[in-house]
Amino acid sequence: MLGFLRKNGDWKGCCGIYFTSIPLFVPLALYFCVPFREQLLEYYAKNKNLGDPEENLLTCLADLFTQISSQKKKTGVIAPKRFVQRVRKQNELFRSYMHQDAHEFLNYLLNELVDILEKESHVAKTLPDESLPSGQTANGPRNAPTNGVQREPLVTWVHKNFQGLLTNETRCLRCETVTARDETFLDLSLDIEQNSSITSCLKNFSSTETLNAEDKFFCDKCCSLQEAQKRMKIKKPPHILVIHLKRFKYMEQLGRHKKLSYRVVFPLELKLANSMEDVDSEYTLFAVVVHVGSGPNHGHYVSLVKSHNHWLFFDDENVEMIDESAVQTFFGSAQEYSSNTDHGYILFYESLAANGKA
Repeated sequence: MLGFLRKNGDWKGCCGIYFTSIPLFVPLALYFCVPFREQLLEYYAKNKNLGDPEENLLTCLADLFTQISSQKKKTGVIAPKRFVQRVRKQNELFRSYMHQDAHEFLNYLLNELVDILEKESHVAKTLPDESLPSGQTANGPRNAPTNGVQREPLVTWVHKNFQGLLTNETRCLRCETVTARDETFLDLSLDIEQNSSITSCLKNFSSTETLNAEDKFFCDKCCSLQEAQKRMKIKKPPHILVIHLKRFKYMEQLGRHKKLSYRVVFPLELKLANSMEDVDSEYTLFAVVVHVGSGPNHGHYVSLVKSHNHWLFFDDENVEMIDESAVQTFFGSAQEYSSNTDHGYILFYESLAANGKA
């Protein structure tokens, strides 16, 4: 079930599903991503006006968002049956009641939405204009490639919200030639250390690594394997920065994954200083997916979201307002063995420039 709460006429929140393997605190966080929610509902309304759209994961998510946003009651419960059934129909991984990873589900969901939009755009571009329903347009430019020139990949509104650009720089230590390769990302997965912070994790992510011995780099200019230095930089930060803390690590001596309960401070306001842009990108935290439990194969997810300048705590169908200072109780444990197993796992930050606050 999805619980919701209104206060003074403003819709405040909904919460995750009860008794399911699907981590519905992920779409909950996406709901509170205002630009994503607005664009999804706009897309859904436009397509509904053109007739009944074919059911897919995108329409089911939009239908769930519509149910939430159109609620009139102050409190209540929503059963997201259609969305859950669609996920289970498309992916057998979620058909059981085994504990599933929220980060893997987020990746699956965003990539599936992108695939649907790209397929719709491709179909629209291959149809002659007169065969399209009145008013329907493709989700991108309709111009076909000319003179054998490959058109740029389609940029959907999912990309516009979540996609950033990394550049992987490798410097040959013999000839000093720098080779750069760009790659896109929808979220950043960061290694964590005990008593650290998001800022220090991001610095480690962009730290320089020396490639030598068996890991030498093949330099095109030298035409041979050479020692080199490699580093990853954020070339273009996304509007919505999703940070995944790698709390589950495979331990060879144990022969299994272990949860790292490390204390990692995540600020309410984040400055992204390790990008290649001239000025620091500033972000504000609006949602946290929290893993509760001692291991990767069992446990529970709860969520914190910010709505109308209030923080809300969601645990299955229960919703309650919490003080902003309570967010820090989910940083993790300063000691390895602690009774506290509620640890921030996925963080959602929105650019202050994107939401008009900068």
